[in-house]
Amino acid sequence: MVHANRSITIAGPILGAPQAVLVLEKLIALGSRTIIVLGSCGSLQSDLTIGDWLLPSLARSEEGTSSHYPMNAAHFLPDTDLFARLQDYCVQNGFSVRAGPIWTTDAPLRETVDKVSGYGEEGLLAVEMEMSALFHVAAYRKVRLVGLLVVSDELFSLKWKPGFRNSRFQRACRQASEALLDFCTSLSPSLLT
Repeated sequence: MVHANRSITIAGPILGAPQAVLVLEKLIALGSRTIIVLGSCGSLQSDLTIGDWLLPSLARSEEGTSSHYPMNAAHFLPDTDLFARLQDYCVQNGFSVRAGPIWTTDAPLRETVDKVSGYGEEGLLAVEMEMSALFHVAAYRKVRLVGLLVVSDELFSLKWKPGFRNSRFQRACRQASEALLDFCTSLSPSLLT
């Protein structure tokens, strides 16, 4: 699509690291060098609730896809420049956004009480299914990638509270998608090639 005289590709929805990386690899093969991901996550912290925005600054991996891309990486990180630009954009435009570490898993039905409480106590903010693999493969392929997540459900009470049909979540997703389109137009064309 063309938005504000910029060529922007939108792909998705995507569920899980293998499918996300498959789409990422295809986008890279087609020439994409800057990728901005919009996703959802489950909160591990009581002060991060359904509809809140989260910028993952680091992802702890419990997914298997990234292991197929040999790199000596202890942590899975977004592109630092793009992360800072998106964080600044959110602040300058009055969007409330939290930044911090997350947990990526391939097995949502194995988000055990011990893992949810343990990772929450360690300071991880949320759990989702794609970001560590996307960060890792983007670094491996030498492209820029950053993510913005909207809290879709809450796990911090150790009782699952789904919010996918919650109007606050749906409104936050619409606002986030509009904000990311605007963010893309704020980037210099050299960052989008």
